[in-house]
Amino acid sequence: MSRDGGTGFVSTAWRTETEDPVARRILDAALEQFTVFGLRRSSMDDVARRAGVSRVTVYRRFRNKDKLVEQTLLRENGRFFQLLDSAVAPLPTMEERVVEGFVVALRHTRAHPLFGGLLRLEPEVVLPYLTVNGGSTLSTTVEYLTGHLRRAQQAEGRPDDDPRPVAELMVRVAVSFLLNPAGCIEMEDEDQARAFARRYLAPLLNA
Repeated sequence: MSRDGGTGFVSTAWRTETEDPVARRILDAALEQFTVFGLRRSSMDDVARRAGVSRVTVYRRFRNKDKLVEQTLLRENGRFFQLLDSAVAPLPTMEERVVEGFVVALRHTRAHPLFGGLLRLEPEVVLPYLTVNGGSTLSTTVEYLTGHLRRAQQAEGRPDDDPRPVAELMVRVAVSFLLNPAGCIEMEDEDQARAFARRYLAPLLNA
């Protein structure tokens, strides 16, 4: 963890990379398999063949396909947190980091070969992993943002209220725009996303 030049921002690049080299190989294979063929057309056997391990080895480490998909998404989430930390670390205030973080999140997710591809090609399949079955992904993202908000409270002299509800609301808003971008709120480019976050998300910090 590192602190940038006096702003009080502490990097919290979440590490979800397993130390098990076989599990890493399976997750690498799963990422490639799901990206190329989607979730519906991919099986545990497909991932095992791509990883060069037995079907039993995959099941021993991930139990079932849902667990493998969840762990693959969580690892990509962890990598995204590192990218997000780097993008917002130079910004001096939490308001600016919230605004730019929202823009970066939309850009990264839409362009990501797995996240963006699944949302475009198999939204009905990936939806449960981001909503009703997405407890791990949601809670990890909320915990990540809560940590940043709590440190901003200390560094910027904000009231010492529990920041978790605000973090969860921000995450749920971002997820809703990713899952269903159509609506009366224009979000076609980054300037529009930035204006939305500045008007509606940043004020939540003072709620």
